[in-house]
Amino acid sequence: MKKNVAVYAGTFDPITFGHIDLIERAARIFDQVIVGVAVNKNKNPLFSLEERVALCAQALTSEKNVEVLGFDTLLLDFAREHHATVILRGLRAVADFDYEFQLASMNRFLNATIESMFLMPAENYMYISSSLVREIASMNGDVSGFVPPNIVEALQQRFKNK
Repeated sequence: MKKNVAVYAGTFDPITFGHIDLIERAARIFDQVIVGVAVNKNKNPLFSLEERVALCAQALTSEKNVEVLGFDTLLLDFAREHHATVILRGLRAVADFDYEFQLASMNRFLNATIESMFLMPAENYMYISSSLVREIASMNGDVSGFVPPNIVEALQQRFKNK
């Protein structure tokens, strides 16, 4: 029997409660959700790819049909390699829509067999972004309302000597 597999990809630097909310809801819809942690050479991540994969996996241990993998390829190639038929994308605000619409259109042009599906996080997570979490943590602010305890600890360790 063919599995209904979705890929939710991002840099997850760090993973937030907004990301986790989307992943948990997707895990109820799909047989399997693959969280693809991207290298993204256009960004300068705070954590290495290996660290981000481990932190995401630790934050998602309660989700039995979720697998966390790192990748350094075109997202469509990663999705096809893992037999995904859907790429999940999160929309926090109207401002996200233009970019995500353009990305979905490009992906459809490159591979029409993989659909894009948009999910919005719960209202209480709509304002959270990884970049804001990193900024607050870099100034010793409390980010425990935005990220799981393992991420709070990792951020505190990362900024301890800076």
